[in-house]
Amino acid sequence: METQVRAPKIAPEPKPGPELEPEPESKLSVGRRVAARGTLARLRVLIEDLTSPLRRFWAAAEPMRAALRPYWAKLSAAMQTLSGLGWTLLAAAAGFTFLGAKLGWRELSFAAAALFFIVAGSALFAIGRTRLDVGFEVAPQRIVVGDAAAVRFSVRNLGTLPLLPLGLVFPVGESLASFTLPPLAANGYFEDVAVVPGTKRGVIAVGPVTTQRGDPFGVVRREVTWADPVELFIHPATVPLEPLGAGLLRDLEGRTTQDISMSDLAFHTLRDYAPGDDRRYIHWRSTAKFSGLGEGERFMVRQFLDTRRSHIAVVTDVLQASYQTVEEFELALSVGASIAIRALADEMDLTLICGDHAAVQPAPHQALDTYSRAKHENWQLSAATGRLNQLAPEASVAILITGPNCDFAEFQRARAFLPREVTTLVLRVVAGGRISLQESVGLTMVTIGRLSDLPRVLAGGQLV
Repeated sequence: METQVRAPKIAPEPKPGPELEPEPESKLSVGRRVAARGTLARLRVLIEDLTSPLRRFWAAAEPMRAALRPYWAKLSAAMQTLSGLGWTLLAAAAGFTFLGAKLGWRELSFAAAALFFIVAGSALFAIGRTRLDVGFEVAPQRIVVGDAAAVRFSVRNLGTLPLLPLGLVFPVGESLASFTLPPLAANGYFEDVAVVPGTKRGVIAVGPVTTQRGDPFGVVRREVTWADPVELFIHPATVPLEPLGAGLLRDLEGRTTQDISMSDLAFHTLRDYAPGDDRRYIHWRSTAKFSGLGEGERFMVRQFLDTRRSHIAVVTDVLQASYQTVEEFELALSVGASIAIRALADEMDLTLICGDHAAVQPAPHQALDTYSRAKHENWQLSAATGRLNQLAPEASVAILITGPNCDFAEFQRARAFLPREVTTLVLRVVAGGRISLQESVGLTMVTIGRLSDLPRVLAGGQLV
């Protein structure tokens, strides 16, 4: 039998259909957009045509406006002399005038005339120039918290006519001191003293001095400023300390360290000459001795040790979260100020950091001013120590002052910003706490509870 083999049926490949073309946008929508753009263009042109005369007039009137500016400034100053009560009386007078004319009530017209008369009469009290010589002084300008400062002000009438009673005011921080000067004859003189208590550490702006002229009812008031403000610094309380001891920066009167040097005063030993050594430090007697022993030419040079003095860096933590109470923050500032004053008395180099406020090699009053300006800020202790490394990289002793809420990990981060050879002391202030001592690698932490504990902690200059 013959076997028939049928070939498999192969389905024909599908022919690609016609590509779908995007539906053309309707002529109506295109026409709308074209019409809208044309309308906006015509509207813009119309607005420019309407405002063009106004703009040309405004540009042409510039000389006239420049000439009227001084008079407008005087008019504005005169309008500012009218108090809120004065503007209320003027508004009431205008309203009574309108109602009187509209309703025919003579009573309202009489009331309006009376109000206008009151305002006009009050304005007479502010007319004329006041020629005064005003003196203003704050003494002393720097006090310790708990003390008081005297603010002395004097007024002399330089005019040829008598002067009616004047009001004199000057701000004291957030408060306002107000006085009434008696009548002053020509060349008359008045002097008085005000006491500003320093109940809280900080910087108080005292002044400027302003005199007030006006009517007894307060309808018109004219104010003139005579003196600039003066800053009153209230320093934190401090405690006397014993000398802090020697230090670590190069100085002829410093102490000897173990750092090798090629030029100093503290002789250490002799060593063989090396290329590059200064020949002035060759020790010729030892060189001749070794040469005489038959060891050939062997030059010996002197080796020295560095002598240095302290550069004290005091970093005070200003982060509010580090302290439990405001008293602890004030205690931390007092501790820092006490150490700073002692370091300056010992003629040491000093760097202070209190948040945004820092001082490098300050005078004593500038150091205390830094603590007067200190306030709570968003500065971590580690960030402040990093700033210290930029301001004073040569610091040899770093004293970090903080509160009880600052943890040991933050101390380690702060210590990491300082070189290894820098002696680091952490002073934690805990209100009412006991003196305690903790030591770690490269870090000593002392806790104090009162400012009187500080001299015992630093007695004998054991920082270094």
